[in-house]
Amino acid sequence: LRVLNIPLDIQARFLALARFNTKNNVETCGILSGKLKDNQLFVTSLIIPNQMGTSDTCTTKDEEAIFEFQDKRGLITLGWIHTHPSQTCFLSSVDLHTQCSYQLMLPEAVAIVCSPNHTPDFGIFRITTPNGLKVIANCKIKEPFHPH
Repeated sequence: LRVLNIPLDIQARFLALARFNTKNNVETCGILSGKLKDNQLFVTSLIIPNQMGTSDTCTTKDEEAIFEFQDKRGLITLGWIHTHPSQTCFLSSVDLHTQCSYQLMLPEAVAIVCSPNHTPDFGIFRITTPNGLKVIANCKIKEPFHPH
């Protein structure tokens, strides 16, 4: 895998943008975008797309606009970031399935969870390969929240 460089201030920047939703117990999500340089990946942009959130879900809207934004700037998707306003810092089954999609497109892709009301309050996650990724990719359970 290539090295993925993430800005040290990504948590603070994202939580500042998510402050209103977090105070109202609503998840916020963002896209980590960047570039490949000298065989290393660099997160250079944090995109906050149109979205709908609840206390334990966040769904992006108008994904075409995200791709257009990235395409015009020569950016690639390197992962995603989201808050857990009332939950601990972990990947839920919904998060695991979301991360699976990102990781199938780019093996280095990460999921960042910001859980400002718990300790630890920040985590960077990937699904283990090959076994973990296979389990999630082959999951047939339809209910959004289920054990893994």
